[in-house]
Amino acid sequence: MKVFDAKHIKNIVLLGSHGCGKTTLAETMLFEAGLIQRRGRVEDKNTTSDHHDLEHERGSSVYSTVLHTEWRNFKINIIDTPGLDDLVGETMPALRVADTCVLLLNAQHGVEVGTDLIWERMLHFERPVIIGVNQLDHPNADFDGTVAQAKEHFGSAVTVMQYPVEQGDGFHRIIDLLKMTMYVFKDAGGKPEKQPIPDAEKERAEALHKELVEKAAENDETLMEHYFDKGELTEDEMRIGLKQGMMKRTCFPVFCLSALRNMGSGRLMGFIDNVAPCALEMPAEPLVDGETLACTVDGPTVLFTFKTTIEPRAGHITLFKVMSGEVKEGMDLVNDNNGSTERINQLFIVDGKERKQVERLVAGDIGGTIKLKHTSTAHTLHTPGSAIKLQPIPFPEPHLRLTIKATDQKQEEKLHAALLEIQKEDPTITLTYSRETAEQIIGGQGELHLDLLKWKLNHHYKVDAVFGSPRIPYRETIRKPAEASYRHKKQSGGSGQFGEVHLKIEPWYEGMPEPTGHSIRGKELHELPTGGILAFYNCIVGGVIDNKFMPSILKGILGKMDKGPLTGSPARDIRVIVYDGKMHPVDSNDISFKIAGLMAFKEAFMHASPQLMEPVQEIEVRVPADLLGDVMTDLQGRRSVVLGIEAQGRYQIIKAHTPSAELDRYSTTLRSLTQGRGTYSARFHQYAAVSSDLQNKLLQDHKEEEVTA
Repeated sequence: MKVFDAKHIKNIVLLGSHGCGKTTLAETMLFEAGLIQRRGRVEDKNTTSDHHDLEHERGSSVYSTVLHTEWRNFKINIIDTPGLDDLVGETMPALRVADTCVLLLNAQHGVEVGTDLIWERMLHFERPVIIGVNQLDHPNADFDGTVAQAKEHFGSAVTVMQYPVEQGDGFHRIIDLLKMTMYVFKDAGGKPEKQPIPDAEKERAEALHKELVEKAAENDETLMEHYFDKGELTEDEMRIGLKQGMMKRTCFPVFCLSALRNMGSGRLMGFIDNVAPCALEMPAEPLVDGETLACTVDGPTVLFTFKTTIEPRAGHITLFKVMSGEVKEGMDLVNDNNGSTERINQLFIVDGKERKQVERLVAGDIGGTIKLKHTSTAHTLHTPGSAIKLQPIPFPEPHLRLTIKATDQKQEEKLHAALLEIQKEDPTITLTYSRETAEQIIGGQGELHLDLLKWKLNHHYKVDAVFGSPRIPYRETIRKPAEASYRHKKQSGGSGQFGEVHLKIEPWYEGMPEPTGHSIRGKELHELPTGGILAFYNCIVGGVIDNKFMPSILKGILGKMDKGPLTGSPARDIRVIVYDGKMHPVDSNDISFKIAGLMAFKEAFMHASPQLMEPVQEIEVRVPADLLGDVMTDLQGRRSVVLGIEAQGRYQIIKAHTPSAELDRYSTTLRSLTQGRGTYSARFHQYAAVSSDLQNKLLQDHKEEEVTA
């Protein structure tokens, strides 16, 4: 396998909304370069990129796939990505290691919802962008309308490099404004014939060419001077200016394509070769310690892992980008994320499911290896003797959290092991266990994301699982002081049990004054594992309860606070004052005072105006301005307190406090209300009192659950 030098390696990621033709374009690029002899079709389930059973069943990309092609002595690494936002876990790693984004727009639909969402992801990485207007052979294709939408959504950096002479079924001619020539394609596509620009198109072509020259010149003072002097730039000068514009993100060149009919892909690949930056030309990568790492061939060997897959025979396959130096088989590298040492036993490049062994890979290239024991996605591997850790991939938080359990309880262990394996492949899947609700919680980006997870469990791991809505982790507290006493007495032959506890409980808050009317013998503040405080005061005088029994009383109270008297939810923020009691010289023991303390606390709690508390989230909802009213109405129906609304371009940001109970599957509702354009984020804000009506309903529900349990 030929090893390319770093200057002749280009890394691109194909991005775009679902159905814009990314996989078809990737297939065409491989075919044009002669790396495959026959173009596959998504409908025929035989493309190089979409090779998984799940993709064949769905008829669309689910995974990001690494491919490569060779065009005029350049190697182009291609990462084909899915177009659905639920699969962002496949898109983000590809953006992290690509040097240029190729954003495809469907000429019949323009800038779609999915395109806007992908653009938001792209903004974080600030990569150069090439825009491809695809499917210009469709009867409803509208190149000018698509470009106008692109400028509206992405700004004035959108720069026309080509335009079609005709569109729809007759599409076969493209005017190239850099070379100022016309490409004429045969019906079967492939290599076009170069012809002069027709007289009928000269005026438009010259006007657009002038705009292109000005766009190239504005990025370099020397080029600007040449342009002022000569009124023109050479083709090579324009390439220099366009590359600088792409690097500065002031120029997003637009190309014409029909990937299905193999028209325009060769010109696009030539532009990637000649103009798109290689890794050596990209800005230095930021490190965790604040320093940067330049991509150089002579630097230390540094790999960044961006994808992990698990195959039945090969085991763990790790894909990486060489960020610096070069890597060879047999090298020992240190994983800076955990300090382990990994040996690179095999080295290969990948084309879909095919792997081709190579001797070495140099800075800027993308490859893979197998059986790394301690390395996961977004880890940094480097030569020993240095400390280098690249910034991680900023995966988004889950938008949907559901409970998950096996339909057959005997398969619970198998289910858990399968989920851990899936997490290694998809870091946007989260798995947590709620101790207080005794539920396993799975987090994902949306309904589709978790449906695909379920498919994998069924087909790959042979586990049948069921999803459900998580129980809300309510809390219990009190609103006024109350007193109670309880005598625990049990006599059944031999040693009996006896313990009597008198106590007072009060709402606790930070900075409250010490209790009066009691002699304080001891004070303990307990930060509860579920949040909140228990302030425990020993105010026993005269030795009516021996000090050795106070820990048992405390233990009983803590036990009842762990499963509160109202609904079994944890209690919090309570001050307990134990001030009197009785004991027996023979029958008193630890268990007696533990029970007495628990029961006295329970009785006092029920007389202290008990209050159920619910978790409230601080949310930010990002919605298109024209749909603000619908979303606001829905939020108000969810008991939200709207804090404010801010404008952000064409979007509005709603900030609100919303009870967690009202956010069950909210991401699905929001997508429905906004045609997929709305997104939201949430973080815990506080616990707040529920209304009396809701509290009564929850108490009734709890009683019914206890009856049926």
